[in-house]
Amino acid sequence: MSARLSAAPPPSVRVRAPGKVNLTLRVGPVGADGYHPLATIFQAVSLFEEVSATQVAPGSGISLAVSGPQADAVPTDETNLAWRAAALLAERTGLPADVGLHITKGVPVAGGMAGGSADAAAALVACDSLWDAGVPRPELVEMAAELGADVPFSLLGHTAVGTGRGDLLTPAMTRGEFHWCFATQRKGLSTPDVFRRFDELAGPSTPHVAPAADDTELMHALRAGDAVALGKALHNDLEAPALDLRPELSEVLDVATDAGALGAIMSGSGPTVAALGRSRQHALALGAAWTAADVVDAVWTATGPAPGTQIVTSISR
Repeated sequence: MSARLSAAPPPSVRVRAPGKVNLTLRVGPVGADGYHPLATIFQAVSLFEEVSATQVAPGSGISLAVSGPQADAVPTDETNLAWRAAALLAERTGLPADVGLHITKGVPVAGGMAGGSADAAAALVACDSLWDAGVPRPELVEMAAELGADVPFSLLGHTAVGTGRGDLLTPAMTRGEFHWCFATQRKGLSTPDVFRRFDELAGPSTPHVAPAADDTELMHALRAGDAVALGKALHNDLEAPALDLRPELSEVLDVATDAGALGAIMSGSGPTVAALGRSRQHALALGAAWTAADVVDAVWTATGPAPGTQIVTSISR
């Protein structure tokens, strides 16, 4: 009796990319191109998006599926950044844009933590590997910047100073591990709306932004691994306009402060609030305080810095 052989799975690559928190975010006056110059310090955190790229029949094109928390809020067509990343890589390399993509969510949706950017970074790396395209890393970074200002950092990970639109990166030295708790809301905040309100509140007096690396207190805190000093140095120019649009979020910040957070800050353009804890246990306690106060829809704990985009598994013929 001969054993029935099962068909081998098609070639696939699974890639993981991190979400982020902005430790400092300073915004300059809007330019003629409609963009604001930024000076920021990113830290990648241990909330990850996973993107699997699987070989499909020639001529099948790109397909996309999403699973995990808030999956129903993620588009599965060409507006998705992972889809756009695969299409851009195919265009630049001259390879057929044939791939089945699957995103497993691990970063809150529309929360200012760059989950979509992580998807794009992961899709670039996954498709480059699956298609054996061999694109040099600097070229992948250039493509990442075309897809979105936060995508290059999703590739790099760890902690970095960002300038320009946030896409020009310089790695920052850090020591130790920082413990975070994130409060998320089902109702998102539109990033363009937050920037528009920033312009309205600042008026014509918006100062030109200084390099984030000049934030000496924060940089010293990172190099020393000093969570107390880091908490005191957290800053976000977009917090005031986000709170102006969603005043109820101020209570989320207040609850974290009352629960002993070393620092609490809006993540990116919000509405997610990031609170820095003294330890992993304290980060859990901050989440419990938010839940008990009934001011959040979900809480997530994570550590930082986390590594950038990397291949987790690869199945070949």
